[in-house]
Amino acid sequence: MTSTMPRLDRAVVKLSAVVVAGTITAMLDMTMVTVALAGMTRAFDTSIATVQWVNTAYLLSIAMVIPVTGRLAERFGTRAMWLFALAAFTAGSALCGTAWSVGSLIAFRVAQGIGGGMIVPLGIMILAHAAGPERRGRVMAIAAVPTQLAPIAGPLLGGLLVDSLGWRWIFYANLPICLLALLLSVRGIPDNGQREDRRIDLRGLALLSPAIALIVFGLSRTGTPGHGLLPLTAGAILLAAFAVHAWRTPGTPLVDPRLLAHRALAAASALNFVSRLSIFGALMLIPLYYQQVRGHDALTAGLLMAPQSLGTMLALPYAGRLTDRIGARPVVLTGIAATTLGALAYTQVTAHTNALFLAASLLVWGIGIAAVAVPVAAAAYQGLQPAMIPSATSALTMIQTIGASVGAAVLAAILQSHTGPLDAAFADTFWWVLGFTALALIPALLLPMRPPPTVH
Repeated sequence: MTSTMPRLDRAVVKLSAVVVAGTITAMLDMTMVTVALAGMTRAFDTSIATVQWVNTAYLLSIAMVIPVTGRLAERFGTRAMWLFALAAFTAGSALCGTAWSVGSLIAFRVAQGIGGGMIVPLGIMILAHAAGPERRGRVMAIAAVPTQLAPIAGPLLGGLLVDSLGWRWIFYANLPICLLALLLSVRGIPDNGQREDRRIDLRGLALLSPAIALIVFGLSRTGTPGHGLLPLTAGAILLAAFAVHAWRTPGTPLVDPRLLAHRALAAASALNFVSRLSIFGALMLIPLYYQQVRGHDALTAGLLMAPQSLGTMLALPYAGRLTDRIGARPVVLTGIAATTLGALAYTQVTAHTNALFLAASLLVWGIGIAAVAVPVAAAAYQGLQPAMIPSATSALTMIQTIGASVGAAVLAAILQSHTGPLDAAFADTFWWVLGFTALALIPALLLPMRPPPTVH
């Protein structure tokens, strides 16, 4: 096996930079808004339960738009849909900043989520097409930068904006970044010329989008006994109905479950779901531990999360190169070992655990996250025809969204149900994070062992 890999030419690097400029807006917005909820509660003289809908409405909007993104990209082209998504997100951000009531803000967040939900999967489609199989690992490492930068930069930037200018600037700050991304995209995003003039599966859309929205909503309500059962049940019924429809439809369904017959995509989908259980669950638990057990404020808790993001950022380029050189499976298995070590440390937390020990554990944990996320994103498309990429991306993004929601909801419910000292409750809940992390070994063993052949 030769160690020579095709270089990333300037065109691909420039395209990656343009896509990152667009996706970072949506990722930062999701993390910045969380620190502004208290200010919104005071501004609109309402309860935190009502203001939480500012986040829930955005998440529901994203969940509903993800399934149709791939089909729209196939019909109108990824470039046209990318520009539409950025424009919709920009307009939604401007409207959110001018909201005059909590009801109007929630409505505008739905509009913002339509663009925000499309931006990330469309960015992945654009880069997957441009990179080719032999460079996909390194390009996906670049695409992962916004995802890993947002958890640390978002709360810090959001805290500074809220404290100095007010909560409305959480949304106004998106405008210059979005406008720059739009200008760069008009010049820098090529039209791949691929169009498929086939009808969108409206029946599938009517079943799948509400199913995901109901499941996500139900999971967000699991902390309140009985409140999440009805939407979860309704969502599961609609999801089952969609599965039956998708298998029986003579045309192309909105999301084709037959794609999962492709082993690499099926393994990547399962691994994405399981890894999101632990990653997003931990992203919810760790700041809470620092605030509720250690007594830190939100800004300090965000700073204490920095080692995890630092570890991920340092490991991203190496994870991409190794994936292109030796294949996805060995890199992912190494990453799972690292994340297991990081999670294991947090199963032993008390109110007085050494801060440097926890910081070192987060650094290792962050390295492991990069070593899992990048190879999975690259391996999912290995062996797929270019025409299948939009459908595969929609399916992967949908699975990631549900996995993240399940992880946060389940771990929050476990934490709330624990009786006894608060530090012990967190330590016991982190054992579940460790279990989810270890569970990822099963689909990881089904990933491709070798990199795709180099195309000369």
